Amino acid sequence: MTDGATSVHGDVTVTDAPASKRYEARIGDDIAGVAAYLRTPDMIAFIHTEVKDAYEGRGVGSALARTALDAARAQGLRVLAICPFFEGWLGKHPEYADLLYVPASNVSD
Repeated sequence: MTDGATSVHGDVTVTDAPASKRYEARIGDDIAGVAAYLRTPDMIAFIHTEVKDAYEGRGVGSALARTALDAARAQGLRVLAICPFFEGWLGKHPEYADLLYVPASNVSD
């Protein structure tokens, strides 16, 4: 998926909005949820995910995560899950474990 591309999951349409640095999930004309990110040439860090209360339990968060992670894979990006939602979602979906960013440094106290 390239910047600005769209993915459809049931009645949820997810679009990358690079100018806003977020993925937007829509149901009809309404923005049902967003996943904010920071991107470098090698990595994408998901920093905040929010689903509007009216759309909870309708797969909006999963559609955001799946679309964003599939795009990261297609673009050869590593993923840093700062957002608790993405961290938890990745923990439940080991098929995306290969995308996780692992720091090269082993510095410790």
